[in-house]
Amino acid sequence: MHLQGKHIVLGLSGGIACYKAAELCRAMVKEGATVQVVMTEAAAQFITPVTMQALSGRPVFDSQWDRRPDNNMAHINLSREADAVLVAPASADFMAKLLHGRADDLLSLLCLARPIATVPLLIAPAMNREMWSHPATQRNVAQLRADGSFVLDVGAGDQACGEQGDGRMLEPEEILEDLIAHFQPKVLQGRRVLITAGPTFEAMDPVRGISNLSSGKMGFAIARAAREAGAQVTLVAGPVALASPRGVLRIDVRSAQDMLQACQAQADASDILIATAAVADWRSADAAQHKIKKDGSGLPPELHLVENPDILATLAASARGRSGALFCVGFAAESQNLLELASAKRVRKDIPLIVGNIGPQTFGQDNNALLLIDAQGATELPRNSKIALARQLIARIAQYGIRTIS
Repeated sequence: MHLQGKHIVLGLSGGIACYKAAELCRAMVKEGATVQVVMTEAAAQFITPVTMQALSGRPVFDSQWDRRPDNNMAHINLSREADAVLVAPASADFMAKLLHGRADDLLSLLCLARPIATVPLLIAPAMNREMWSHPATQRNVAQLRADGSFVLDVGAGDQACGEQGDGRMLEPEEILEDLIAHFQPKVLQGRRVLITAGPTFEAMDPVRGISNLSSGKMGFAIARAAREAGAQVTLVAGPVALASPRGVLRIDVRSAQDMLQACQAQADASDILIATAAVADWRSADAAQHKIKKDGSGLPPELHLVENPDILATLAASARGRSGALFCVGFAAESQNLLELASAKRVRKDIPLIVGNIGPQTFGQDNNALLLIDAQGATELPRNSKIALARQLIARIAQYGIRTIS
């Protein structure tokens, strides 16, 4: 329930993307928000107020002359009750109207009348590719952002007119994620965060290898939370079946050596390293070129293993790691004696913070329990969803004196 207690005014201007607003409204309600829909006359040509009322559970407002409010000032009342105003879809015409402060319908009126300091305005553009790329539209977008409005990205692909390109409204789940992120404290604003996630896979032959049960969910949740906190995030991911968090640069790798190489390429441009990946400790010294076959002896093939590079220790021991310019956070997945083993690992790798968890109790799960260990002691984060824990971890990391690189 990421929007529990939030009251969102959902504005619809005219455009075929109004059909997406129905799913967006439903999704916001499922996340705990109360949603008040306000529609323009043009929006009602694409989707009915009856539909939006059924999905929001509240009467829809579509006229500045609505007599239901006792003071007959719906544009004032609706904006004062809101935690945010989200216009989705926002047509090119409606954005131009907002830019110039025009207010000839209820939606534009309440956007203009809202208390700017306490009620943010989020705008999800939706239009034809030529309309989106037109210099006038791009000037309007730039000025709306300069005026303090939050103009979301647009999607690319097939358009209702039959053309292809930029200008589609984002999908409901993307807008929802951006809205949730908007309400998160920006405790890492301007920071650059490098995160590793998932397992590594060390090939024995073209079809077999050494790996582990890490799903990558904790690392991906941390990447999302860091981006929500305002950071620029790079996620180096082992082989996992997870969608990338919005706004996160993802680099896919396979082996521990691949992951180390990717991290070293990104480390100099990062302020924070959060190493959540469950990196395989060993790899085959001489992976077979073809599939290893049974020979009928009943004996397993002889494997020669060598130790993989320690990614966290390598980066922590680098010049930037030792100086504190790269703030290093490690993870310890244990099966027993968590405090003892994780504490020893923190000291051994010479890092300021390590996060311990019991691997068998978290691999593949949507929840976890964490133990945060630094030089001052240990703090337990009780079992919760991984995204909730990720936000708590990011808040804790932000409390350290982290240097920002130039």
